[in-house]
Amino acid sequence: MAARAGRPGVHGVRLSDATIRGVSLRARGVVFDLDGTLVSNMALHAEAFRVFVERHGLPPLDAGLRGRLDGKRNSDIFPILFARALSAEEQRTFADEKEGLYRELARGRLRPLPGLERLLAILERRGVPVVVATSAPPENVPYTLGELGLHGRLTRVVRSDSVPRGKPHPDVFLAAAREIDVPPEACLAFEDAPAGIRAARAAGMACVAVTTSFSLAQFEAHDARPDAAVEDFDAFLAGPGAWLEAD
Repeated sequence: MAARAGRPGVHGVRLSDATIRGVSLRARGVVFDLDGTLVSNMALHAEAFRVFVERHGLPPLDAGLRGRLDGKRNSDIFPILFARALSAEEQRTFADEKEGLYRELARGRLRPLPGLERLLAILERRGVPVVVATSAPPENVPYTLGELGLHGRLTRVVRSDSVPRGKPHPDVFLAAAREIDVPPEACLAFEDAPAGIRAARAAGMACVAVTTSFSLAQFEAHDARPDAAVEDFDAFLAGPGAWLEAD
């Protein structure tokens, strides 16, 4: 991943101050994924899934399967786990069970990813609109944002279950761009999962991978090469987002 100038980024990648591989990161709108992006909580989701699959006698989720499933909607995940079509009632029951496990595990343990609050303050000062585009079910969105102390700050949210197709399709990112009235090609997306990076790319957005769950090599192995990769938002502001504080 070549860059004009900058500091060494995570995984030995050099990050530019504003342009990566010819892609401008000077966005007019910013789209954030929720789980694994605003907060490093995918280990809690993985633990909830571990308990869930054990209860139901299903194969464990290895790294390869997680690479396929992370970032997708529950309605897309559970038929893959059970290897069969599920009724709407089964979908609701399984989702309630797994997400209840997650919320129980997460209570009091969630913190914003380093640099997030500073980045949000800079974007607010610059008048850059932000929106959350997430595959999280409806009960989890206010719960997670509330645990992070961001429920009143990140008020624009688009969920994948409100659009025809979930990630890796671009639908939720296109809907998020409409929500903030910014063309998709003028938006910058932050994502932590290969399915999310592929969805943002399909929407025409520049995208930054947050490596809380997957390394850059793992993103690339799943055909999900981002425009930049950072470990957290402090690293973004020190690297490809440095222009936000310099201008």
